[in-house]
Amino acid sequence: MKDCLVDGPAKSLATVVLAHGAGAGMEHAFLQTVALGLAKRGLRVVRFEFRYMQARREGRRPGPDRMPALLERMREIAIAQKGPVILAGKSMGGRVATMLADEIEARGVVVFGYPFHPPGKPENLRTAHLETLETPTLILQGERDTFGTREEVAKYRLSKRIRIEWIPDGDHSFKPRKRSGFTLESGLETAIAAAAEFVTNVAS
Repeated sequence: MKDCLVDGPAKSLATVVLAHGAGAGMEHAFLQTVALGLAKRGLRVVRFEFRYMQARREGRRPGPDRMPALLERMREIAIAQKGPVILAGKSMGGRVATMLADEIEARGVVVFGYPFHPPGKPENLRTAHLETLETPTLILQGERDTFGTREEVAKYRLSKRIRIEWIPDGDHSFKPRKRSGFTLESGLETAIAAAAEFVTNVAS
């Protein structure tokens, strides 16, 4: 597909359709690291952009599309793939993936930093659909994520199909504090390894 980036082998257990977050496109360093890390583990990864991000490439500065348009775009990319599909995304892209997965019968969902609520507004939860999600889902979340810390998420009612793995001392992009002894590289490696194992299990 002309407007996508594809990494990994042509033949794979599944295709991971990977969406970006609200503020950065498919070539962002975080998404590229994840895509290449999964590809090195034998998975085919398709990165794409939502329509508003494509408009930004043309010099305009629109905000993110409304949810129906975001869902339409991810659906378009997902159904164009052959074989089993795993929906994945960073932050907003991950939220879209969780909202689409049951509809298209994806094999699984992987979220890199779920935006449980806007920073500083813990009362504005984005979890209603997560209570009834039926698709196996892995959420990789930094322990200090301002969109949902470990302490906050422990109080939420979530589907039993959702598993959360915590990135030690990580923020929304898994970056730890220097004094923690952890590194961004180690956090990303932990997340990528967990994602690859999850995809392999649900796609087999």
